[in-house]
Amino acid sequence: MSDFDIVIRGGDVLDGTGAAARRADVGVRDGRIAAISGERLDGATVVDAAGQVVTPGFIDLHSHADFTLAHDPGAVTQLAQGVTTLITGNCGHSPFPIGDLALHQRTSAFDPARLRWSWSDGAGFAADLGEAAPAVNVGLQVGHNSVRLAVLGAEDRAPTEDELHRMCELVRAAAGQGAVGFSTGLIYTPGLFAAPEEVRALVAAAASAGLLYSTHLRNETSALADAVAEAIEAAEAGGARLEISHLKAMGPANHGAVHDALALIDAARARGVDVMADVYPYTASSTELASRLPSWAVDGGKDALVARLADPVLRGKMAASLRERFGRDIDPEGVVLGELPPGPYRASTGLSIADIGRAEGTDPAEAALRVLEAHAAQVMIVNHAMDEDDVIAVLRHPAVSVASDGWIMTETGEGRPHPRSFGTFARVLARYVRERGVLSLEQAVHKMTGLPAARLGWTDRGVLREGAVADIAVFDPDTITDHSTFEEPWRLATGCSTVLVGGTPALLHGEATGARTGVVVGAS
Repeated sequence: MSDFDIVIRGGDVLDGTGAAARRADVGVRDGRIAAISGERLDGATVVDAAGQVVTPGFIDLHSHADFTLAHDPGAVTQLAQGVTTLITGNCGHSPFPIGDLALHQRTSAFDPARLRWSWSDGAGFAADLGEAAPAVNVGLQVGHNSVRLAVLGAEDRAPTEDELHRMCELVRAAAGQGAVGFSTGLIYTPGLFAAPEEVRALVAAAASAGLLYSTHLRNETSALADAVAEAIEAAEAGGARLEISHLKAMGPANHGAVHDALALIDAARARGVDVMADVYPYTASSTELASRLPSWAVDGGKDALVARLADPVLRGKMAASLRERFGRDIDPEGVVLGELPPGPYRASTGLSIADIGRAEGTDPAEAALRVLEAHAAQVMIVNHAMDEDDVIAVLRHPAVSVASDGWIMTETGEGRPHPRSFGTFARVLARYVRERGVLSLEQAVHKMTGLPAARLGWTDRGVLREGAVADIAVFDPDTITDHSTFEEPWRLATGCSTVLVGGTPALLHGEATGARTGVVVGAS
């Protein structure tokens, strides 16, 4: 009889803590790590890891897969990179709680057709996701936008005292149902309508329930430092653990501002505030085109925006607002159509709003409004507006994890989505460890495993030690590579040979096995 269900033999074990590698066999039994030994171990299944590194499965702190994973539960884009756990509900977006279902679907930043919408709260969504049997684990966050929609709708107004109390109760209820965090997305409707006082109250409620607070800042351009200060103030006042999502500086005039943001984080940490951040290894973001408009334009949601676009006066004001930002924090040549529903501009994915303007004899601002109008404001863009030196500065910071901000789980599809869904973790290991030496392999693995696990308070994931859950990745540090590009995004990473999720091989010899043993992971 074999001592172990699976043995990963002869690899260089990086345990996720940042410690140096050691040659060892890893024995797995009943879904957990039963032994890590320099002596030869025997198992019913043996995986030869000679010449490869063995690490904890990567934990993606910033994913939007709650809107796609039930539809594409195989999650091959994640397994190919070594990702075993996704933290969802980011940027204020979550599929729960639900008040007015039709409103929630209309205002969703993601395709609502990919979900069954058979729930009203986090427990119901978790049960539905569990029925889909995903190949990777998921930790759920509850989003501010969804909480606000459930209580206030899409209106631009402050909540009453009673409404704010109800919103806080929804956050606490989500925590009681297993959520691991609360998030805001303060550039998205309806979250952008929230005053700092509202955010502080909700952050305090989240902290009292033990939730991580993740935030897409109110500003990532000319007021980045102010936005970081606002987030830190909310966390400090409420006693929250703060995760600043995808820290960056957008727009040519703002490059370098990440250094001030990092200095604010360091100062806050020095006085005892539990604040960290995450970053993806690209110089382009991806978001809704409508998020580039002024707040009054999106008051009431996408339907209201489309109605305003039919008003020549309001349309002119929107165009003027865009033009005022061009060259400062928006480069129209870098605002590229990524994903659109059926309509006249769907064939224009990969083109910028400047390209479309030139083709139609108009300027980029009017081109953007035409695209929004033609596609009911459901337009995702890739926005090239960042500087690689900033990406490197953030990536190097010891309080920063690697995270993708992705949502695509399948290797085939339409449009020109951002490559981060396909390549984030492999790209860090290839470009910023192997090629450029920005991080050591030990540092990079820690930023993908032990560090994000610690942000969630998890002690049995994100590390390789006896008793921990056997979420494990095996890859060749000399060959692991991302292949997804902005021009040809639908390409899987290579170089990861084996991935175990809860002790079951989900990837073997670089190929998905079809096993779907992921679970919804709650707070510790």
